[in-house]
Amino acid sequence: MPANKKYLTPSPWQRFAKISAAILGGLMVAVTFHMALASWFDHVAVIITSTFSAFILWAVLMVLAFLGKNGWKIWGIYLLASAILGLVFYLGNQTNPLV
Repeated sequence: MPANKKYLTPSPWQRFAKISAAILGGLMVAVTFHMALASWFDHVAVIITSTFSAFILWAVLMVLAFLGKNGWKIWGIYLLASAILGLVFYLGNQTNPLV
């Protein structure tokens, strides 16, 4: 039984935006989140924990990307989140430098 046409994304550009945001954007947010955590807390413990938690966070972000109506808006949200987490990472490295 085929899917109902009203629930499918009509534009190939929206489909591309959702798929790329799910895969690349979700990975980018998951990695920068764990980098930001590692810059403020014990980096060894965060890296060990991130082997599982980064994959779980990435999977959740992939699902969330497909729930949105506009793929470009999801890309914007993921880029903004990555930029904010990158700033947290930068500030954490300035405050707590690894020697």
